[in-house]
Amino acid sequence: MSEISIVQEHSLSPEQARSAAQQVAQRMAAEYGLACQWDGDVLRFERSGVEGALTLEGQRAAMRIRLGFFMAAFASAIEAKVAEKMRKVFVPA
Repeated sequence: MSEISIVQEHSLSPEQARSAAQQVAQRMAAEYGLACQWDGDVLRFERSGVEGALTLEGQRAAMRIRLGFFMAAFASAIEAKVAEKMRKVFVPA
């Protein structure tokens, strides 16, 4: 089991942060075939070999992804893509 943890600071309103989190989830769902569901301020996602959550906490978004054995080989590529997407949507230029 491999774990990825990404924290992105932001200055978005709660509504904007939720919209940004939804963008990240849609990208991940499309790219990795994940099922996503909100549970309060936590967006949970999963599929076979992958589970995690994107938690909105005030002025930061914290992503935790747990990868199973087969997906662990792609951990660095997944982390880079997710971190880049979070940077783009939570810290607009």
